[in-house]
Amino acid sequence: MFRKYLLPLLSVSGFLFAVWMVLHAAKPVPPSKPIAEPPRPPYTYKISGSGIVEASTRNIAIGTPISGVVAKLLVKVSQRVKAGDPLFVLDDRKERAALAVREKVLAEAKARLARLLEAPRKEELPLARERVKEAEANLQDLRYQFQIAENVTDRRAISLEDLNRRRFAVQAGEARLALARANLRLLEAGAWSADIEVAKAEISRAEAEAQAARVEIDRLLIRAPADGNILQINIRPGEFGQGGVLPQPLMLLGDLNRLHVRVDIDENDAWRFHPSGKAVAFIRGNPKLKTELTFEYIEPYVVPKRSLTGDSTERVDTRVMQVIYSFPRTALNVYPGQLMDVYIEDKTRQPQQVPDPVQPGRKE
Repeated sequence: MFRKYLLPLLSVSGFLFAVWMVLHAAKPVPPSKPIAEPPRPPYTYKISGSGIVEASTRNIAIGTPISGVVAKLLVKVSQRVKAGDPLFVLDDRKERAALAVREKVLAEAKARLARLLEAPRKEELPLARERVKEAEANLQDLRYQFQIAENVTDRRAISLEDLNRRRFAVQAGEARLALARANLRLLEAGAWSADIEVAKAEISRAEAEAQAARVEIDRLLIRAPADGNILQINIRPGEFGQGGVLPQPLMLLGDLNRLHVRVDIDENDAWRFHPSGKAVAFIRGNPKLKTELTFEYIEPYVVPKRSLTGDSTERVDTRVMQVIYSFPRTALNVYPGQLMDVYIEDKTRQPQQVPDPVQPGRKE
């Protein structure tokens, strides 16, 4: 019974199911509707390209010349800053300690120069003069003793050795007197000019070392290189800020008073471009929002095109010429980094009026 009725029934059912699946799969899939209607170019002959919005100063990647821990963040996202305004500070305790040492060395060098310039002290001169008087009195006493010994007529009363000792004592007294007088003249003359120059040189060196320490501290205070708005902050207090060129900058700065659009024009269409051609940009997702563009300049070097994602590993598919346009910030509510569809009028394919040929014998 099973083989006679059930198996043929199952076979027929499987065949019919297979036929139904084949017919169902052969139906065309209706295309999905786009999220937004694509923009319609306003020009008959056009050059199209993808544009990315950027600041008029370009997007300035803020970094640090010295690696260190961020001590303080002084700005916020979207804040307007001027050139020279501080942005963030790295830990500068070591540099400030070095500056304190340099300032102490400078103070010591200045004190040494002041001591030389004020020499001699008024308290030292009377003491030196009294030493001269003392040496004169001692010399006079020694000469008197030597004269008495030399005037003795009986040589047996005084030995030759004692006489020579008194003679040498007189010579030593004369030398002490000369030394005292020389010291007095040295004090009265004041500081030596060469010593003053050496002291001044030491001050100059100490000032240079102190200024170098101040420069090191100032390098740890990162300032804005131009007027603009803070577009992005990728560093926080306590984090380590790596010096040099980074794939993701510590901070991004740009002037948003007037926005630029960097348009990639395919190298095959570059010869068709002319700066006098009109241009219009549409916001992706809403073709009703558009703005007229003003030509700024061309970057004449053709570069490999990258898909505009900001990734450093983007795929290169062709080469493009980059043209920069601008528009006022109030024209559209867009932000730096946003993509736009740009259409540029093609001046090379504009219809031209051909004058009527002059007929033979016809006068103009």
